[in-house]
Amino acid sequence: MSVDHRELGRELEFFTTTPIVGAGLPLWLPDGAIIRSELEKFAAEQAARSGCRGVYTPVMAKKELYERSGHWSKFSEDMFPEMQIGGESFLLRPANCPHHAQVFAARGRSYRELPFRLRELGSMFRSELSGVLSGLSRVRQINLDDAHVFCTRDQVRAEVIVAIDAIEYCYSTLGIAEREYRLSIRGAVSGGAAGQYLGTDAQWATAEDQLRSALNARSIDYVEAKGEAAFYGPKIDVQVRDANGREETLSTVQLDFNQPERFGLEYTAEDGTKDRPVMIHRGLLGSMERMTALLIERFEGRMPPWLAPNQVSILPVGDRHQDAAERLRADLEARDVRVAVASEGALGRRIREARTHRDSYVAVIGDNEVRGGTVDTLIPARDERAVVDAGVFVDQVVADINERALLPAGF
Repeated sequence: MSVDHRELGRELEFFTTTPIVGAGLPLWLPDGAIIRSELEKFAAEQAARSGCRGVYTPVMAKKELYERSGHWSKFSEDMFPEMQIGGESFLLRPANCPHHAQVFAARGRSYRELPFRLRELGSMFRSELSGVLSGLSRVRQINLDDAHVFCTRDQVRAEVIVAIDAIEYCYSTLGIAEREYRLSIRGAVSGGAAGQYLGTDAQWATAEDQLRSALNARSIDYVEAKGEAAFYGPKIDVQVRDANGREETLSTVQLDFNQPERFGLEYTAEDGTKDRPVMIHRGLLGSMERMTALLIERFEGRMPPWLAPNQVSILPVGDRHQDAAERLRADLEARDVRVAVASEGALGRRIREARTHRDSYVAVIGDNEVRGGTVDTLIPARDERAVVDAGVFVDQVVADINERALLPAGF
């Protein structure tokens, strides 16, 4: 039976939509916000590991920016209408890259600064038709884990390998084993004929060869898809199927000849001359919305411990066990574990509620546990139960979370 993230997301109170806010504009509820926050933190850590520095840029800009970048001529039908403010025309951004080009251009750059890597988890907007909007997987505001690298032509292959390694690490951590790499290249129209592609034949041939070489260097199987390149350059797309078998693009590595040329980006080469950098677009996790939808379906709402909104549910059997439950809560919270203590109602009902809520660990404390300093532990994902020392329990929970384990290790 297929799993629909829209149903689970509402049942588990991860997100909702309302008519007064509008279709394709989901509201992230507190539990869903925790999942997204953890994914954002993970993406930021991986970007920092590969040398990216964070920036913040506006979600709107003057129309002129997108005319210069080429987005207006290519994608104006998918953008929200322009806004007139003080006699000037502004647009909600369809992409972060023109802003990052302006960050690079903020001052003169030297070859010694390259690769120059920027990273932002930025909001962008697409004027999608109502008929194609769907839960978190197709929305009008996209929050994208986005990085842009400005480098020399000789650095492209190495930077693409860095991106591939980061993608592979992220997917392994998230348990996304089934994925297909697609090398998206030009179709029949070549060399910018009819305005379909920007750049020269020589630029395209070199860029496609660099992407092939990077994939081969990591022994990654891939398919070539003619006609699937962006208008500004070839790209690597990582394709993943959702629970219903639909293919989605999550991560990308794209080469761009267009924006460095259009914005006149330059750096001073070693010989003192001016040269044009290559721009690489890189997304490790893709949009927070699409990734969250995929994970909800893959794990059927039972997220790995580090992503679980409530990681430990503590259930004191009776009132006399409340103090011990609160001590355990304090020990866990001191180590940044998300905890809830549920004291009201029959114990069996509380256990069922913790299971239904997809909590990672259930800790029952009764007379025996208070006397022995132990915890009666239930791990729903493994359908395992064990009585363990309270300190051992805390240490193992923390280890599972810090290691970003897909499943609790068990006791």
